[in-house]
Amino acid sequence: MARKPKSKKKKILFAVEIIVLLVFIGGLYVYGQLNSKLDKIQQPVLDESKIKVNQEVQDSIDSETSSLTGYTTYALFGIDHRDKNTALGGENSDTIIIASVNNDTKDVKLVSVYRDTLLNMGFSDKETYSKANAAYAYGEAEQAITMLNTNLDLNISDYATVNFNALTTIIDDLGGLDMDMSYAEIVHMNNYCVETSEETGKSYTPIELPDPKPEDEEAIVDTYHLNGVQATSYCRIRYTASLDMGRTERQRRVIQMIVDKAKKAGLSTIFDIMDQVFPMVKTSVSKTEILKMIPAMIGYSIDETTGFPNDYKFAQVKGSVIVPTTLESNVLKMHQFLYGDTSYTPTQDV
Repeated sequence: MARKPKSKKKKILFAVEIIVLLVFIGGLYVYGQLNSKLDKIQQPVLDESKIKVNQEVQDSIDSETSSLTGYTTYALFGIDHRDKNTALGGENSDTIIIASVNNDTKDVKLVSVYRDTLLNMGFSDKETYSKANAAYAYGEAEQAITMLNTNLDLNISDYATVNFNALTTIIDDLGGLDMDMSYAEIVHMNNYCVETSEETGKSYTPIELPDPKPEDEEAIVDTYHLNGVQATSYCRIRYTASLDMGRTERQRRVIQMIVDKAKKAGLSTIFDIMDQVFPMVKTSVSKTEILKMIPAMIGYSIDETTGFPNDYKFAQVKGSVIVPTTLESNVLKMHQFLYGDTSYTPTQDV
């Protein structure tokens, strides 16, 4: 007796089942790869008892009246291994970035805290004012987070710390960045490249200066393709007319470009970055939490960025420092920027 041919509907259903199975197997493979690569991240135990939050901030969070509850806020620290604070026995965090993530829209906003901002270090037994970047040297991530929380009315409990080498590696793996640059930036970047190359063990080719020299050395002259050493050196520039404000703006620009390129990169590139960079990362975010975040990361977008303080003056206190004018008014503006909270009032602690 002749066998009946399979119906077209059954063939389609079978094909769909095969596709679903392949997707499932592929998903398991990707999950397995991610799971093993995340083991490479350094996850030192964060002593939460050392992290302080202003009481009024904690009370508003507990009563669910705080605008912070709609967001997750992280502290990002960039460590310069050359910048050892011998008096304190630790390393300064010359890059300090506050990242707020809108839990609903997935929009991300970044605020760079200028490294020389004069702030209270947040010790429980005494008041000690110093440059913001010194808090990390005083007591690593716990003290740096406390410094941010107590001065700025924040509730940060998670952080990530990276060094020069991590940034250089990521940029190289992504194929470099195309950057608009001024004559002054090219000069300073070429100078910084010598040290960055020695620090990271990676090579670069100096950019040839435009000839003749433009009258306005701060104006953009062209777009240049930068490798990891060059882009990292670009992030270090702080001797143009914009000083540290320009430096932090360059850092945020590079972060935005990295995020955009990473979203378009293939899995093999992302896995390579993880293999090379994760051992250079310290974070308090657990592997489980990171795995939960990964599917949503594709939808994240860096919306706006700025620096803190917004209004300031320079002063000579333990060297040249940046003094907010006033801390209260600057914290108010920062909360409006990060959380869209137009009704926010700084606490008594600020």
